[in-house]
Amino acid sequence: EVQLVESGGGLVQPGGSLRLSCAASGFTFSSYDMSWVRQAPGKGLEWVSSIGVSGRTYYADSVKGRFTISRDNAKNTLYLQMNSLKTEDTAEYYCATAKRGTWRFQRGWDDADSWGPGTQVTVSS
Repeated sequence: EVQLVESGGGLVQPGGSLRLSCAASGFTFSSYDMSWVRQAPGKGLEWVSSIGVSGRTYYADSVKGRFTISRDNAKNTLYLQMNSLKTEDTAEYYCATAKRGTWRFQRGWDDADSWGPGTQVTVSS
């Protein structure tokens, strides 16, 4: 059974940093592209970043230059380093795998194959 468990969220002031982690189990982590997505209150799912099995990374324009995605296949763990946080980054963050043939969660949750319970990130002064 696929399990993804996020951690590391919290309350941070604008300009601050957080590092999210996602512990994966129940599948061959190193063989899967992995993503971070987020959902703000009252809004749809937003793709944030992805990392391929080769380690190639991709970012939404809204986070490029501020967030860094990485993975440790030996620990079956996905990370998201978030710097220079803005109030508009406030959301529930999820690590997720996408359904085959989809692209950057364009159809929101319909494109998600597996995801964790999420971790809340609140950016506020």
